[in-house]
Amino acid sequence: MATRWGICSAGKISHDFTVALKTLPSEDHQVVAVAARKIEDAQEFAKKHSISRAYGSYEELAKDPDIDVVYVGVIHPYHLSTCLLFMNAKKNVLCEKPLAMNSREVREILASAKMNDVFLMEAVWTRFFPASVEIRRLLAQGEVGEVKMVSSEFGVPLMHVSRATQKELGGGAILDIGIYCLQFICMVYNGEKPESIQATGVCMETGVDETVAVTLKFSKNRMAVFTCSSGVQLPNDAIIAGTKGTVRVPAHMWCPTSLVVNGKETQYPVPEPCLPLNFINSTGMRYEAEEVRQCLLKGLKESAVMSHADSLLLAEVEDEIRRQVGVVYSQDRQ
Repeated sequence: MATRWGICSAGKISHDFTVALKTLPSEDHQVVAVAARKIEDAQEFAKKHSISRAYGSYEELAKDPDIDVVYVGVIHPYHLSTCLLFMNAKKNVLCEKPLAMNSREVREILASAKMNDVFLMEAVWTRFFPASVEIRRLLAQGEVGEVKMVSSEFGVPLMHVSRATQKELGGGAILDIGIYCLQFICMVYNGEKPESIQATGVCMETGVDETVAVTLKFSKNRMAVFTCSSGVQLPNDAIIAGTKGTVRVPAHMWCPTSLVVNGKETQYPVPEPCLPLNFINSTGMRYEAEEVRQCLLKGLKESAVMSHADSLLLAEVEDEIRRQVGVVYSQDRQ
């Protein structure tokens, strides 16, 4: 039986996710319905992607009995209410990152998933790329010795994108792109909580963070540093340095298609898309989709690769970084 997907939101990321699903066998994955706040948007999306059902509200999608899992591609201030809507309707959910605006909201989402006994995963797509699978294998087998330092950066000019600059739209570099650097560090250090977090940054006039630099210290004198910026282009790579060698993830560390292990490079290409994409390497979202399918087939309620605990750790560290930098959202005051 194919995993039957419902797509929530007819925006750019939902387009790319739907294109990524097309790179997987149709006997395994099918998009059954799409929902948008405006029926015209849903119908246009459905036509473009040959989807049979288009809904003008998220509630209608939640009531559709032929959906196994919903992909939530709305902007992050709406993740909490949208996830709760679908989970209360007993739908499994793959929700875009960040899972929510802060750790309080994340806890609420996780509690709802448990209460409704549904599968939930934050769509940290990076973790499911073949290159990331290989990184975890290398680390587990001790190929680089004991890891002492992890560094990463992600900077792209986004000042022209209102979603990235406006506070009420969930703007700010940390939640949007810094999360990729942070999740990479947390993956390398096996979901361990850092012993100390030191963050400094600059904010835009709108009150959201534009550029942030963070230093993390973990147990056994292990360190990590990352920089994120929505103001400037950065080299966008990541490095794992161990006592026996290094692993470098070249540019586009958030959607990696190559690895350099002790100077030797290996390519991990993603499939070509059937339609033009909005974001680079988006067909790589196929890997997280397949992870969801495998979890559902096994009756699991979360993925071991991107667990509920992993999502909570990300949110807690992001909360502390924002506290130090001085970024406060309306959701933090509730």
